[in-house]
Amino acid sequence: MELLFEKSVSGRKCSILPPCDVDSYQLCSCTKRELPLDLPQLSEIDITRHYSALNRRTHGVNNGFYPLGSCTMKYNPRINEEIAALPGFTGIHPLAPAYSTEGCREALQLASKYLCEISGMDDMTFQPAAGAHGEFTGVMLIKQYHQAKGDTARTKIIVPDSAHGTNPATAAMCGFEIVNIASAPDGCVDLESLKAALGPDTAGLMLTNPNTVGIFDKNILEITRLVHEAGGLCYYDGANLNAVMGVVRPGDMGFDCIHMNLHKTFSTPHGGGGPGAGAVGCKQFLAEYLPKSASMDGEGHIQVRSFAGNFLVVVRALAYIMFLGKEGIPEASTNAVLNANYLMNRIKGTFEPAFDVTCMHEFVLDLGNFEKETGVSALDVAKSLIDYGMHPPTMYFPLIIHEALMLEPTETESKETLDWAADIFRKLYDLGHEDPQYMHDAPHHAQIGRPDDTEAARHPVVRWNQQD
Repeated sequence: MELLFEKSVSGRKCSILPPCDVDSYQLCSCTKRELPLDLPQLSEIDITRHYSALNRRTHGVNNGFYPLGSCTMKYNPRINEEIAALPGFTGIHPLAPAYSTEGCREALQLASKYLCEISGMDDMTFQPAAGAHGEFTGVMLIKQYHQAKGDTARTKIIVPDSAHGTNPATAAMCGFEIVNIASAPDGCVDLESLKAALGPDTAGLMLTNPNTVGIFDKNILEITRLVHEAGGLCYYDGANLNAVMGVVRPGDMGFDCIHMNLHKTFSTPHGGGGPGAGAVGCKQFLAEYLPKSASMDGEGHIQVRSFAGNFLVVVRALAYIMFLGKEGIPEASTNAVLNANYLMNRIKGTFEPAFDVTCMHEFVLDLGNFEKETGVSALDVAKSLIDYGMHPPTMYFPLIIHEALMLEPTETESKETLDWAADIFRKLYDLGHEDPQYMHDAPHHAQIGRPDDTEAARHPVVRWNQQD
């Protein structure tokens, strides 16, 4: 596909701005670029066709099944976009005086009230711009708390071996030492490993529940009790909140703070680098350390972003919560759990789940035996799914399962879609035994074939050079 620069024709133009109706101002020559700005010269229809073609080459939730595990690629209801596009929300400025933004402030306060109720927390900030940013904010709350008490010996954060990679990275960025604890055979936290890791140097524990393999840890109250008795705090990674929102609250499980991916659980747009929102909630004893917008409620101890965060993302999440209501929020969670268990059991008998138990919103397939029998890897299966119009699930995660595929069907998928997906997995199971080479070469009908992943990672071509 040609780039816009390659389609450019000298002298062609597209007038999109009205004539200037004010006196023009000439900038000082010292501020002007020395070389002319090299932009493609195109007509409006050239531009429209180019971006429409890009859209056809992209797979999203609106194109087909997108079972990306641990990322909750939910359908984004159109009502969210309509509400966020209201002029009263889009026409404000973050430095506007408080009296002129009362409606927007009320929307933020209402979103905070609902999210605190859902999570079991007492206060909330919307400053973090993404989930990992929310993690950073939450762990900084823990750090601020211990420092305020003069408890500087607490330098370690405990992280399970099945955790999201951002968890240890976040703790390290906050200046903590990482203590990795093993999972038990059932995929949950090994209590003996946890007890051995706890001590006077424990600052806290980072955990998600349901965990990364899609299992609700039956020992969660014991886990948080042990951490608290050791003097540490419990941080809840909200990546998997979609399985339990409105059913059980992290605050009631014993967690002290939480980040929630509004771009996962609460149906705001996800992917493409943002904008996202990693709302952070906490119990009352941590509230004084929360980042606060100066235009909202004064300054907090830390600031992680300007103003009140990605405001229109919060508006979208608020629209979703209010549209579903008290009955709809838990219904979405239970449907997500139902869909995951239905799909897992429809696939079972071919590719096998890593943990053959009732799962929550997601499950992990272990293709280790399949790979030994056929030589076809989890990567080969994922690439083959593309030929059937299905976005591949998460590959090789969590790391404790070597040939892992993690699927999360979400609550909006129909039984017909899940049956279709299960049939494709069964077809690929048979194909792997009959013609493994065909799967090694997949995808066969995508926009591009299989790239050299190592070369693409080490030498990416992300900039067009006119001299090429």
